[in-house]
Formats: sequence, C-alpha cells, structure tokens
Amino acid sequence: MTAKPFEFHESTEFIPKISQKPENKVAKVLEILQNANSILPQVVLLSTILAFVRPSSFTWFTSSYYAPAIGFLMFAVGLNLKEKDFVEAFRRPTPIFAGYIGQYGLKPFLGYLFGTVSMRLLGLPISLSDGIMLTSCVSGATLSNYATFLTDPKMAPLSIVMTSLSTASAVFVTPLLTLLLLGKRLHVDVNGMVSSIMQIVVTPVAASLFLNRFFPVISKTIRPFLPPIALVVNFFCIGAPLAINMESIMSPFGLTITIIMIMYHLSGFILGHTFTGIVFQNEPDVQPLQRTLSYETGMQSSLLALALANKFFQDPLVGIPPAISVIIMSLMGFSLVKIYGLRKQLSENDQ
Repeated sequence: MTAKPFEFHESTEFIPKISQKPENKVAKVLEILQNANSILPQVVLLSTILAFVRPSSFTWFTSSYYAPAIGFLMFAVGLNLKEKDFVEAFRRPTPIFAGYIGQYGLKPFLGYLFGTVSMRLLGLPISLSDGIMLTSCVSGATLSNYATFLTDPKMAPLSIVMTSLSTASAVFVTPLLTLLLLGKRLHVDVNGMVSSIMQIVVTPVAASLFLNRFFPVISKTIRPFLPPIALVVNFFCIGAPLAINMESIMSPFGLTITIIMIMYHLSGFILGHTFTGIVFQNEPDVQPLQRTLSYETGMQSSLLALALANKFFQDPLVGIPPAISVIIMSLMGFSLVKIYGLRKQLSENDQ
C-alpha cells in the first residue's frame, strides 16, 4: 500500500519496490536454503572423490558421530510431518508387511544367491561368502527414511514405520536368518537395538512433532535452515565409511566384492520397485509406494552387519562385504533420489 506523503509524486510506482525489496531478498534466500537438497547428488560425488583422494578428511567422523548425524536427519524429516501422517501410515498394514517381507525375505534370498555365486563360480573364500549373507540378514537402513522423504515426503511416515519394525525385530529375526544361511546363530544385543531405535528414530521424530505442535513459530523459523545442514551431514555420512573402510576396498578381493555388492543392492532396489508395482497396481499411489519399498528393500543397516562380523567372526574377510555395502548402499540410494525425482517430475508434467 502506498504511503500518503508520496501519493502525489509521479514516481509512486517505485514505492512498493522499496518497501518489498528486503522481503523479496529474504524470501529468495529461504527458497535457496529449502531447495539445497537439489544438489545432493553432487555432494555425494564430491564426498566420494574426496574420501579416495584424502581419507583423513573423514576418518575423524567415527561411528560415535554416525548415530547423532542420522538422528538429525530424522529430526529434519519429522519437522515436516504431523501426528496424523503416522496415524495414516499405521492404517496401511499391507504395505508395511510388504516392506517387511522385502527386508527379511527377499534380501536374505539375494544374499544367499550372491554369496553362493561368489564362492562356487568365482572361487572366493567362504568367509567372503559369509560376509555377503550376513549383510543380507540385518534390518533396514534409517537412511532409507531420509531418501523416501526427499522423493515422496508423504511416504516418509510409512518408511519410518517399516524401518522401525524391521530394526525392533532384528534381535529375533537376524539370529534366525544367520543360523539358516550361515549355520551360526549370532546374538544381537537387545538393549543396543532398542537404544539405537530410540536415539536415531523415535526421539528425534518425537521431538520434531512436539515442536510442530506446541512451538510452530520456532518450527517455521528453523525449517529452511535444515536442508543445507542435512547436506553437510550426508557429506560426512557417505565419505566417512568410505575413508574408514578404504583398506577393505583396496584389498585383493575389494574390486570383486564391490561389483558383487553393487549387483546385490541393485537387485534389491529393482525387485522392490517391480514387485510393489505388481502387488499394489490398483492403489492410487502405486508409484510413490514403489519408490518407498525400493528404498526399503535396497538399503539396510550394513553398519550393524559390520559390527556383528567384527564381534562374532575371527576371519577379518567376513567384514569386507558389509564394509563395502555401507558405501554402495548410500551412493546408490542417494543417486536414486535424483533419478526417481526426475522421473516423478516428468510424470507430473505429462499429466
């Protein structure tokens, strides 16, 4: 609105620009911050290259930082959600069950398949085969929740429920699967798993939902700043496992296992996407469901598998497949974020 002292000036058309220009600048800055995730693939590539060229840039980012980092990503996801979103997620037991079967049915089958092939056809040591199968027996990766949020925000609660369920039941299912595939029953720390779920998923999401409900002004203020911080977090979460496990990657079997783990995770992503399209073909949101279950099936808690390998196996070769899986799973998952995002945008433009 034009102020009265200026209403008789011939140049009054410039007045709104003077009063709105700072606001426009602020809005532009906030928009840039909120869209920071658009450069995630470039950040992933930069992190990968730097980890190879200068591993010391990441080796300080040990596992003690990893849990809080993922917890922050879950907080960022939760700040864009409401309680009703989770209520709606629990009202869809069939997709939740499908995700569970993908994680503890399809993935162990793939683990057994690729583990057997590596040993019998490629002649790799049985310890490497055990490492591949062990990787397939653990729960879903929390990073799949963040990947789902970046691609289909409305599906994030469903993804969180799926991962939480697979993680909570890992204390029972993972030992049974390792007994079935490896002939060795591994004892998963119940208290450790419960503590992990609380620290990485439940507490951050609950805190963000609480902030949304009772302090909406604060939520609105900090929300635009979370995406760029999340980029930095992802930068280290991807580069650190690569740098720390560089010895495994550069081992005599490193290249072969890397190719096998690429095929293993790629199969999980593709089959999760394909089977979901068949089972839920009549659902109105079948494509978002396909992307969500693709992440859930293709990504898993390889760090847990690495911890189990170091604890229960004397042969260090067992730890090589899960160590490489940590890297492959993250790189492929966040690459798919960009691919699925572009396909989603093209599909929406055609409609």
